[in-house]
Amino acid sequence: MTSEIVVIGGGTAGARLARQLGAGVRVTVLGEEPHAPYNRVLLAEVLAGRYGPEVIALPEVPVRRGVRAASIDRERRLVHCADGTPVPYDRLVLATGSNPVLPPLRGIGPGLPEGVHPFRTLDDCAALSAAVVPGVRAVVVGGGLLGVSAARALASRGAKVVLAQQGEHLMERQLDVSASALLRTHVEALGVEVHTECRVRGLRTTPEGAVSAVVLADGYPLDAEIVVLACGVRPRVGLAVDAGLTVRRGIVVDDELRTSDPYIHAIGDCAEHDGVVHGLAGPALEQADVLASLLNAEATDGTAPRYTGTRALTRLTLTAPAPAAESARHPHTEAGPLDLAAFGDPTPRPGDDVVQLTDATRGAYRKVVVRGDRLVGGVLLGDLASVGALARAWEGDEALPDSVPLLHLLTNDGGL
Repeated sequence: MTSEIVVIGGGTAGARLARQLGAGVRVTVLGEEPHAPYNRVLLAEVLAGRYGPEVIALPEVPVRRGVRAASIDRERRLVHCADGTPVPYDRLVLATGSNPVLPPLRGIGPGLPEGVHPFRTLDDCAALSAAVVPGVRAVVVGGGLLGVSAARALASRGAKVVLAQQGEHLMERQLDVSASALLRTHVEALGVEVHTECRVRGLRTTPEGAVSAVVLADGYPLDAEIVVLACGVRPRVGLAVDAGLTVRRGIVVDDELRTSDPYIHAIGDCAEHDGVVHGLAGPALEQADVLASLLNAEATDGTAPRYTGTRALTRLTLTAPAPAAESARHPHTEAGPLDLAAFGDPTPRPGDDVVQLTDATRGAYRKVVVRGDRLVGGVLLGDLASVGALARAWEGDEALPDSVPLLHLLTNDGGL
């Protein structure tokens, strides 16, 4: 019977787990940040000035804030904190999340030059927000979801933004070429200058140590007073490695989200299940719910489901309408909201059926990929009316009815 659970990490996964655990379970959440748990997905909205930090706070859970876990004593089942205090556990849950990837650029040493910002935490957001003034020259390195969101937010604040993406198109992880082209058109309408297949070589700084330019691989300098590094994230696994747990790309867990130590679990961005590290909010919440069911069942001698992997849907709004006063000051922000949903694998294989509809006038794009009688992936951009039915069909992994023409999959009810 579980009596004392310690969760390292007060982010999305850790906070969700703490809320889902039953009243009969004692739980201690160690949060390294001084803030209450918050939704990282909405950091760009805070940077844009649309939300205050309090708006993105997650439902209240008791967290020991500003406490960093320094090491794990597996033999004595203790977490040693950086302030010298030990925290005993019967079960330990690692929800340590991920760290931003800082690329090996010339000009980046042990510390970042003045004006160069990662964009992962509320403190990162506050520092970046304080540096943004209308007309400031900003370069965002990385054209994934985080980079696109940061570029949009900076543009809405009146910055002159260049978005440099090394890959062939924006948001390569979620979008196919056609959807990415529509996204690029939308981002450029916000006043963002987009460069794809654009590799960054290094940074230039002033004698005072402030960034002055981003240098591309061909030697061309992009003038910059602010640089945002949005080059992806890496699972935060240092505690697990030091404790001798099995770690590959992430902390390896089984169907009970248990690590190689039977008294330690891992969930969220730091966890690797069946060879996959998701790094998305949806799977993190699903893992937290499954683990809560498992731990609650142990506390009541009941039974609980196992975690068999997730079929995660990425659904988000990349932009929101700017307030009237903001639009008057910065006309580029008048572009409306851009909704996006992506699931599965949107890249067809030989023999797959592809259904695709594009409405360039409305900036809408829908595409699904069918393999045999299964829906295996899709992208919807600008119009999500059919996403509910499509997501249910994909998540259920059930055969599509023969009576429904494939084209109907893109109607508002998904044809299902």
